[in-house]
Amino acid sequence: MQLAKVLGTVVSTQKDPSLTGCKLLLLQFIDESGELLPSYEVAADFVGAGTDEWVLVSRGSAARQSERSDGRALDALVVAIVDTVTVNNSSLYKKYQ
Repeated sequence: MQLAKVLGTVVSTQKDPSLTGCKLLLLQFIDESGELLPSYEVAADFVGAGTDEWVLVSRGSAARQSERSDGRALDALVVAIVDTVTVNNSSLYKKYQ
């Protein structure tokens, strides 16, 4: 899994039928110091994440193992909304301040 920040949503009216009802998010990955990385991903979201939230993303075959993925054509899946991240006893991120 990787940490990522939600930048926004992706809307597609024409898509594989297995993606019907799937919310798609544009994510930017985050490194261990909380800095945004230059890499992006579009991921399916069944947990209800919103813009500017930090999330955990499962990628590849692990994204298809979720009960909610249910055989969908997924390569990335938001599996959690992050509340806090602590590194070396220092708070890196808090959802609620």
